[in-house]
Amino acid sequence: MSYQLMNRMFFEGQIPAMITFFNPNHVAHAGQLEMYRGELVPCFEVPSRADRVLAELEHRQLGSIQPASLIDGSLRSVLEKVHSSRYLQFLERAWGEWIKLAPENSERDALPSVWSVRGMRSDRLPSNFAARMGLFSFDMGTPLTAGTWQAAIGGAGCALSAANRLLAGERGTFALTRPPGHHAGADFFGGYCFINNAAVAAQVLLDGGMARVAILDIDYHHGNGTQAIFYRRSDVMFASIHGDPSSEYPFFLGYADETGEGDGVGYNHNLPLPKGSDFDVWGQALTEGLDSIFGFKPDGLVVSLGVDTFIDDPISGFRFLEEDYLAVGRQIANIGLPTVFVMEGGYALEAIGRNVANVLQGFDTGKSTV
Repeated sequence: MSYQLMNRMFFEGQIPAMITFFNPNHVAHAGQLEMYRGELVPCFEVPSRADRVLAELEHRQLGSIQPASLIDGSLRSVLEKVHSSRYLQFLERAWGEWIKLAPENSERDALPSVWSVRGMRSDRLPSNFAARMGLFSFDMGTPLTAGTWQAAIGGAGCALSAANRLLAGERGTFALTRPPGHHAGADFFGGYCFINNAAVAAQVLLDGGMARVAILDIDYHHGNGTQAIFYRRSDVMFASIHGDPSSEYPFFLGYADETGEGDGVGYNHNLPLPKGSDFDVWGQALTEGLDSIFGFKPDGLVVSLGVDTFIDDPISGFRFLEEDYLAVGRQIANIGLPTVFVMEGGYALEAIGRNVANVLQGFDTGKSTV
């Protein structure tokens, strides 16, 4: 089936509503403490984030909810196109190594304490566990727990399944998982992220026959990992609307002058906005981002869906209201592309389910207005 025919069938109502792929293993990752603004505090990224979204989707009956299909060979193959082999091996074995250092470590999470910075080597893999933690991380806010690998690999399975169903003819799918992924690079974790699920979804779409894929990141925080993975590639365009990195995490990437390198020149579009921006300001940036995506002429779209743009989010700074997320979904639908949504941030627990569901409901409503 051609993508043109698939789009026409969708808008004529012949293709069913969005399918959500849920990662039940997300609960295995439940960090205790993170370093935030100079002190250890309880983690903001908690299991109830995904559970509240799931409950709201079930309440509204927004399409079917299915488990991810974990195809080990396929999943490992795409993971190694997105992340380095030594990084994946580290994540897979890290908890076991942490426990071997001291039995009492089973009662506390692992956090990095040293880093390889400018002027230091990163090509040599240290034998010391703390050194490897630092080599493969960029902050102290992302605890590695007993179930981190299990949860992260389950999330990658959700992204794989969501992308595969898009290739099979669905118009919209949603990978509902945590921990999030867009801060994870080819060989580093941070920002609560370990495996880059948006990058996995994009790579699956490319491997499945799409010539070009766009990624739209609407999380409050810049998707530095996603940008880094695709920065020198011309088959993936990355567009991100986020808080100005001069004052907002992750600070060291996300400026407007970062437009790509080598084959990727012109395929990276950052739209940083001042802290305190409301939906009217943000909506103008979304129009600009979608215009650039439309000009790229992709076959499919991956959306890094963060709802930490909400006015009451405890660690962010935009001023969205709940109803604004309906408009976000409609605008994304109006670009007319097969779309995978991948869950990212959002830490206002009381509203997270409604905000995510509003985006997806807006997308389903918007499909009929094109």
